[in-house]
Amino acid sequence: MKKITLIHAVDIAIEPIKKAFQELWPEAQLVHLWDQSLSIERAKSKQITPALYRRIADLTEMAMQTGTDAIMFTCSAFGEAIEQVASQTSTPVLKPNEAMFKKALSMKTPITMIGSFAPAMEGMESEFYLEAQSQGVTTELTCVCVPESRIALSRGDIDTHNQLVVQAIKALSTESIYMLAHFSSSYAKTELEKATGKPVLSSPHCAVLHLKNLLEG
Repeated sequence: MKKITLIHAVDIAIEPIKKAFQELWPEAQLVHLWDQSLSIERAKSKQITPALYRRIADLTEMAMQTGTDAIMFTCSAFGEAIEQVASQTSTPVLKPNEAMFKKALSMKTPITMIGSFAPAMEGMESEFYLEAQSQGVTTELTCVCVPESRIALSRGDIDTHNQLVVQAIKALSTESIYMLAHFSSSYAKTELEKATGKPVLSSPHCAVLHLKNLLEG
């Protein structure tokens, strides 16, 4: 049995990743670390601060000390800090959107990414194009941020969250596949697929499948 440590910055990301593991890899043993103040501090600054770099490193070290086969971060606002710790440890450390970006680029089609937290999406857009560059792929990415959907989700109103996501996409005149930017956004996957008839990628599902393949082959 593989032990996976999940590091969270927001509670709304926890249930989607638990559900993805239950559906795709129920045998995995999950350990949850949650630092609620991470997202609060991240929202205060356009860039990841040195203090937040240290906290990401400390959480990674905590996970390592408990013994783990892999570490997965579930908040998409800390990409550069996660990359830094990943480069310094032999244990796999996965960014939330890493696997989804690889999957989307493999489909070789225009892509629309929809999310709800602007500080995260700016970094994600850069990460996406860096990944495309590393693969030698030319791609087209449209980004849509719907902060109201995050507010609805924080109140536990999943239906309104999903409706806002679908409405935002319907307002676009684009022929593309869709990526749901955050783990918490994955609640809208089924509704968005029904509304658009297009493939919809979600971070939790792509991440679990990638990690399972990495550790078990």
